Amino acid sequence: MTIVAAPLSGQAIGLAAVPDPVFSGAMVGPGTAIDPVREPGEAVSPVDGVVVSLHPHAFVVVDEAGRGVLTHLGIDTVQLNGEGFELLVTKGDTVRRGQAVVRWNPGAVEEAGKSPVCPVVALDAPADALAGLRESGAVATGDTLFDWQ
Repeated sequence: MTIVAAPLSGQAIGLAAVPDPVFSGAMVGPGTAIDPVREPGEAVSPVDGVVVSLHPHAFVVVDEAGRGVLTHLGIDTVQLNGEGFELLVTKGDTVRRGQAVVRWNPGAVEEAGKSPVCPVVALDAPADALAGLRESGAVATGDTLFDWQ
């Protein structure tokens, strides 16, 4: 089992509430989303593993079981071309759950006209593989979002 932790603090809102059909329709996989607190901070790795994909606005960490977890920092934030995002690790790095990966400011993302909502997705997982999915309420960085069985 893979325990997937919150990469940042805010309100859990569930994937269905994400303002993007790719995420709200769970096309890349099941999971949840966090509406982050509007202050500068760091997005951390939700699992122990290797950073296999790294962009200013999104990253994927694959754990030892081969399960990839996507953290997407905001919606349509690729259009910001990295502005306001600082990478703290390198693709290929081994990271621990809770280790800072990207420094960013959700408030600045919102001011730029983008949604700061952050999907956290179990890539290519069957929908019934997730248990204990957090889809509402306050979450703090490191809280369990779901168990991937």
